[in-house]
Amino acid sequence: MNVRVRFCPSPTGSPHVGLARAALYNWVFARHAALNGGQGTFVFRIEDTDKERSTEESYDALLETLRWLGLDWDEGPLTGGPHGPYRQSERTDLYRDVLARLADSKFTYDCFCTTDEVDARRKASGSKVQGYDGFCRELDPEQRAAFEAEGRSPVVRFRMPDGEITWHDLVRGDVTFQTEFVPDFALCRANGDPLYTLVNPVDDALMEVTHVLRGEDLLSSTPRQIPLHRALVELGVSKAVPDFGHLPFVMGEGNKKLSKRDPEAHLFSYRDEGFLPEGLLNYLALLGWAIGPDRDVFTLEEMVAAFDIKDVNPNPARFDLKKAEAINASHMRLITLEDMTERVIPFLQRAGVLSDPVTDDERRLLDRAMPLVNERMNKLGEAPGLLGFLFADEESFTRDEADVEKVLDESGRDVVRATREALGALDAWDTAAIEEALRAKLVEELGLKPRLAFGPVRVAVTGSRISPPLFESLELLGRERSLARLDGALA
Repeated sequence: MNVRVRFCPSPTGSPHVGLARAALYNWVFARHAALNGGQGTFVFRIEDTDKERSTEESYDALLETLRWLGLDWDEGPLTGGPHGPYRQSERTDLYRDVLARLADSKFTYDCFCTTDEVDARRKASGSKVQGYDGFCRELDPEQRAAFEAEGRSPVVRFRMPDGEITWHDLVRGDVTFQTEFVPDFALCRANGDPLYTLVNPVDDALMEVTHVLRGEDLLSSTPRQIPLHRALVELGVSKAVPDFGHLPFVMGEGNKKLSKRDPEAHLFSYRDEGFLPEGLLNYLALLGWAIGPDRDVFTLEEMVAAFDIKDVNPNPARFDLKKAEAINASHMRLITLEDMTERVIPFLQRAGVLSDPVTDDERRLLDRAMPLVNERMNKLGEAPGLLGFLFADEESFTRDEADVEKVLDESGRDVVRATREALGALDAWDTAAIEEALRAKLVEELGLKPRLAFGPVRVAVTGSRISPPLFESLELLGRERSLARLDGALA
């Protein structure tokens, strides 16, 4: 099976999760075809015809998005390919040529009507059909000359065929639109700049796209694009009309469609919090597809092997942040300790916990500390909170005020005093000796329950009630720093 799919975002804002899911499904669809003996090509295309809103910052963010997610592209920006350029702003001559060919074959016509005139005619006729009424479809030369004499510049409109448009949607099955409710649409502005309605199908045609997988919000544009694709086939611009599949809406709070403005929609916030790309991709895959009835966690490779577009559920999918975090936590358990260590370093550096570059001493301490926390972290961004106390000097070390108030009251300070006495008398400073001394002093001698015994000590030396295992933490801190922090808590 020959599959050529495209991911064609607009560089007009920050990337969002719906965009990432569309990229994922297209990428997996292509890779599945290649895995099963066919040809699978993932084309990355930038739709930047909106000159006012498109920015280089957003363009760079799109490249960064695919790189972070690990979705490599076969053709596109920086990579190149036989159908370039891959930015629409660099393809203007191609669109002009296609527009001329469409006009020569009477697939289009010039329209001189203003929006106010169209609205007035619709109100006068009582028509409930929104959009253009075809007034300029058959202008005679005198009418055209009169409009031109007024200084009007025409837009180019596509002649919609009569009847109905039916296609077999790869996700939704057969879909039919009556063309009487799909008015003739503009292909370019009056100044000649091409519109999305032209450039998107033309690029799909020239790039030989075979399958279009996109969001349900674009479903209403498909009955316009299919007749244009058929015209492009007739003109020899395209080889075939692509197959369309419309992916389900992603819903947010209150069962409303997840908006770009919703906080949970911002893709890079997940990266900044420390989601693994593998974990986020796994969760995004579940927004419309499942690898099995009782299985939620899987790798990208497993998804490629199992993916079938026919299995995508057309019903809306609800974004559940807690489930996304749970899926990510499962993937944190799947990566090796060495891999996790490398991945947390940038988070520790951004938080000022580690130097950049990391010193040899910091690296040795980190390698000793990571086995204590790797099973406790659900996101990489939790590393500074868990490990920061180990790398802080005494001047920068702080304790969580709420935790201090909760456990370092007078009774808690008594526990710290007893701890200082027990640890100050130790000859050996290792986990076993520390645990034996503290249990003997606090649990056996003072009769404290472990939770009450060790909570104050934990806050005193780590600054928080949540930390790596206490005895191991004390060993890593060392005698001098541990005793200094106990003294500081009592000061």
